Amino acid sequence: MPDSIYLDYNATTPTDPRVVEAMLPFFSEHYGNASSAGHAWGWAAQKAVEQAREAVAALVEAVPQEIVFTSGATESAHLAIRGVAHRYSAQGRHLVTCRTEHSAVLGAHEMLEKEGFAVTYLDGDAGGRVSPEALEKVLRTDTILVSIMRANNETGAIQPTEALYQVCRAHAVRFFVDATQAIGKVPVSAAYADLLALSAHKFYGPKGVGALWVRRRDPRVALAPLVEGGGQERGLRAGTLNTPGIVGMGAAARLVMETGPEEAARMEALRDGFESAVVGALGGAARVNSADGPRLPNTSSLTFPGLSAARLMAAARPLALSAGSACASGTGRPSHVLTAMGLSPAEALATLRVSMGRFTTGEEAARAAALLVEAARQEGAAAPARRSA
Repeated sequence: MPDSIYLDYNATTPTDPRVVEAMLPFFSEHYGNASSAGHAWGWAAQKAVEQAREAVAALVEAVPQEIVFTSGATESAHLAIRGVAHRYSAQGRHLVTCRTEHSAVLGAHEMLEKEGFAVTYLDGDAGGRVSPEALEKVLRTDTILVSIMRANNETGAIQPTEALYQVCRAHAVRFFVDATQAIGKVPVSAAYADLLALSAHKFYGPKGVGALWVRRRDPRVALAPLVEGGGQERGLRAGTLNTPGIVGMGAAARLVMETGPEEAARMEALRDGFESAVVGALGGAARVNSADGPRLPNTSSLTFPGLSAARLMAAARPLALSAGSACASGTGRPSHVLTAMGLSPAEALATLRVSMGRFTTGEEAARAAALLVEAARQEGAAAPARRSA
């Protein structure tokens, strides 16, 4: 697709060639099972897994023994949320989260509600952010877990997780952070959480592998496993380890640590230039969501009042964009994130997400802005005719 411009990095990133190179030997040369402790093939796989564990732990300023490898962020979120709920249900059955969370997090809470747990859903402010004061008001003596993402996958809004963690700590409530979209874009530290989820394919690693960081001390967090069997991953996640994927995740983590701050600055410059070009050309016909506070440096959520995001994407065909989260695309329903922030269903359906990445060039960002402006003008001119037809 040589004429296309990929601007959907929040949905998934291309696997970096250096990551692929690191993975390849573990498909056909070092193919042993990491749980096979009796021969050299198993030892080689186990060593590679532990080296990757060290890299992922360093990425979030943790220790390797606290990293549990999973199949991705969805499994990590369910293991954290449902694992805490089932392990600590005798202490309480109340959980807190936000309406703008990823559908995987919301889905885990909905499952627990069916089991009789009580869930408080915070609304957040107009930018989708939760204040420490709002969180503290809803905590109860039976609250056992608060789940708030580090950065929103649709708008890029960054939550004040450091301050929220301090509220939870003061009330002896566990705090889970979904850091899936934040890794590689903004700093993420396990010092401000009790559990933390991440996924390799969001930071140029392979799909199908992720991790959950679980605090081991001050205080220790225990979990009820979702899958039991072979005892892998300290008994928290049974099943043969995906050694090639884990190796790739480790390689991707090392690359992020090498280039993170510089890459974030470059992304922010591209994003700001792109937004200025679009909003400057269209004026009130386009606006940026969640621009009133900290955002991911690569993400733009743009609403085009009176237009259709689906039609805009069709008109700007060379651009790979998304209307909200990739997990909810194709449903035809307005984004739950945007409506929770106060946008009307019509406004939510007029919103596009643009997310750039490591391989986006300045030339591509400028061309994308011009194509989107042209598409918006075309659709704006055609809209009155469609409404009167």
